[in-house]
Amino acid sequence: QVQLAESGGGSVQAGGSLKLSCVVSGEIWSTCEVGWYRQAQGKERELVSSIDVGDGSTKYADSVKGRFTISQDNAKKMLYLAMNSLKIEDTAVYYCAGRKCGVPKYEYWGRGTQVTVSS
Repeated sequence: QVQLAESGGGSVQAGGSLKLSCVVSGEIWSTCEVGWYRQAQGKERELVSSIDVGDGSTKYADSVKGRFTISQDNAKKMLYLAMNSLKIEDTAVYYCAGRKCGVPKYEYWGRGTQVTVSS
């Protein structure tokens, strides 16, 4: 099992910045990819960004490219999401998630942290 715990959410005005953090613990050796999902009210959960634990390659949703940066600190077992130029439509609950090697779907989830962007 892998445990994930997010922090760093909050309220910010449009154009502002936030940095989310996620502590990864447990059988992290079994995890090949970690990422950030978000779910806005009334919408489906979507993948915001992911990072390959091994080679550090990253992926971003088109809606956040150039504004969000995902990073990991393997020594500290931490995952981060730096969010800049925030927009009202970025308002959502953000979840830290992990995917086991050889499994196509994310299986491990944090409880989520709320990000609210206002005008």
